[in-house]
Amino acid sequence: MSAKILLAEDNAANRYLETFLLEKAGYTVIHAQNGAEALRLALADQPDLVLMDLQMPEMDGYESARRIHAEPRLAETPIVAVTSFAMTRDREKALQFGFAGYIEKPIRPQTFAAEISQFLTGKAGSS
Repeated sequence: MSAKILLAEDNAANRYLETFLLEKAGYTVIHAQNGAEALRLALADQPDLVLMDLQMPEMDGYESARRIHAEPRLAETPIVAVTSFAMTRDREKALQFGFAGYIEKPIRPQTFAAEISQFLTGKAGSS
């Protein structure tokens, strides 16, 4: 069974590329275009992993992640920041907020799916 990934990304081009790479690797992808939608879909679909842009409309990625982890059944769900924030302090802030990892944009298409797989211990793509 493939892992279910919630992709919270407001930029359509980024969402398309990331979805293409994840689905090619065998993952099931659910889309959210803002932080509020990410929270709603996480509660409804209980994904194996959340990929979260930090700058989104309605609710930023930090607040969305905080609320997702406040839900007991989602408290252990890994959330990975995928963001254009590229300063050292941005990475540290994301990790302090409980993000399991931090991937900088622009993503590297050649390695993106492999980077994501490290956060899905015990869950497989198509391999």
